[in-house]
Amino acid sequence: MALREKYQNDIVPALVDEFGYSSPMQVPKLQKVVVNIGMGEALTNAKSLDYASSDLSTLTGQRPIITRARKSIATFKLREDNPIGVKVTLRGQRMYDFLERLMRVALPRTRDFRGVSADAFDGHGNYTLGLREQLIFPEIDYDSIDKARGLEVSIVTTAESDEEGRRLLTLMGMPFKRN
Repeated sequence: MALREKYQNDIVPALVDEFGYSSPMQVPKLQKVVVNIGMGEALTNAKSLDYASSDLSTLTGQRPIITRARKSIATFKLREDNPIGVKVTLRGQRMYDFLERLMRVALPRTRDFRGVSADAFDGHGNYTLGLREQLIFPEIDYDSIDKARGLEVSIVTTAESDEEGRRLLTLMGMPFKRN
């Protein structure tokens, strides 16, 4: 069953029962997923930005935008407006497809995987997950990459609290560690 249908048919009724919402419209839902690759090396190697951009578009099916430095930091040899990374914001069906691939395919392929930390919530029900390398996704061809890069996946929900956000993601199939 696709993640979107699972949300509508199974998760919404379960959350209404569990948290006692008076309306199904109060049930937390996913707003967006932001996938980000921050790259300090882009300052010295301009080609690395192109490689990261192509990796991200392969993963998400969407062309990434280049993120730029907001202010200069002399110790990092960083000037305002220098390119320092790439990011993609996923919404709608692409968001659900990406999350399904992340939870069911990519995360279990991680070496010594025992689950993701349940403590990475921000206090408002949003979850951020850092991945060490993009190679855990089967879409990425090992021979086509120049370097293993980490990426950050931020899942933004409409949940009011971390407890609601954690329960929503757990029901969707996010493999949290057992404490």
